[in-house]
Amino acid sequence: MATELRVLRREEWDSWHDGILRAFGAVRDKERELDRELTETDRSLGAWDGDRVVGSAALLSFRMTVPGGALVPSAGLSMVHVAATHRRRGILRSMMRRQLDGIREAGVEPLSVLTASEPHIYGRFGYGMATRELHADVDTGRVTFAPAPGSERIRLRVADDPASVLDECEAVYARRVPERAGMLQRAPGWERRPLLDVPEKRNGATPLACVLAEDEHGEVRGYARYSLRNAWDENDVPRGSVLLRDLEALDTASYGALWEFLSGIDLMPVLRVRGRPVDDAWLHMTGDSVRLCRPRWRDGLFLRPVEVRAALAARTYSAPVDVVLEVEDAFCPWNEGRWRLSGDGTGATCERTDDAAELALSVRELGAVYLGGTALRTLASAGRVRELRKGALGAASHAFSTDVAPWLPHGF
Repeated sequence: MATELRVLRREEWDSWHDGILRAFGAVRDKERELDRELTETDRSLGAWDGDRVVGSAALLSFRMTVPGGALVPSAGLSMVHVAATHRRRGILRSMMRRQLDGIREAGVEPLSVLTASEPHIYGRFGYGMATRELHADVDTGRVTFAPAPGSERIRLRVADDPASVLDECEAVYARRVPERAGMLQRAPGWERRPLLDVPEKRNGATPLACVLAEDEHGEVRGYARYSLRNAWDENDVPRGSVLLRDLEALDTASYGALWEFLSGIDLMPVLRVRGRPVDDAWLHMTGDSVRLCRPRWRDGLFLRPVEVRAALAARTYSAPVDVVLEVEDAFCPWNEGRWRLSGDGTGATCERTDDAAELALSVRELGAVYLGGTALRTLASAGRVRELRKGALGAASHAFSTDVAPWLPHGF
């Protein structure tokens, strides 16, 4: 029977989701109902062989901060799989074709973003790595966090039920979103995602808890969600870990107080940090002990401009820029050709031009530099950007850069 690719029907959701779980080696759990609620069925595709799903791809409607602070509609590509029995039949390509064409036809989202379990797959569809994230295992037995100015005025309050303080935490998160490119405005339902705490996935850790940082007036200025994993060695020496889920704060005092708290919990000599910004300030609160934190980096958000003109005009630039880009985009050929980008810190325009190109790059490289997390000059050194007019590379690289590293706060 021929494989049929069609928009997901709501009554097919369970079979569709089961196919995704099979592909990723997962089992049904308490996340399922939230997944069902957040799925936009009219933007989700299923590839069916008879009554069995053999492929899937879903789009999610986000608004993402870009350099300059604007919230730009962005299509989040998620739940992508092709069954092992149906590889190399063009199913993935067909799904990507349908999704990107649909985004363009709707005319609302100039950007598409994703996180990737296998990043090498998506480069050929024009997605470039736009953000990275920091992971670390801090040896708090030997690393001391220096007190932040004003942290002594911060009151900490632990809530054993994070849901009971969700509104206070979301108010802090919402104020943080415009400050860093890559952050997502949480649409209804998405505020529950960071609270998911499936017992079967704890691996011996305690239930999720939340600590709030409050100022002298009782206003919540920050929060951290975490759990604890107890452990002892053969000599009864504690080897437990604090597992940090997420942390946001509105000021230095609250930020510092939260890190001091997390690093000082009794019997927990390791603070496990995952998915933080690469320029997270706590790295500079440990003196010369960064090597004892074992920092490492991994890829975060992948981004592709669906409409080059609208995407480049949606952000601001760190310095005045006036450059003609020769863009290659074989998968979305409407983006190919020469574009004049003119902008500064107040805004930008991007229009087609017949003027001579000054930089040549593919849409994948454009996606990688869009949020400011990768430098054009770095990609040029790797042979992925060509300077066609002397001096154009340095000026454009500076203009695309940002002083705050972009960061995706949670997956999707």
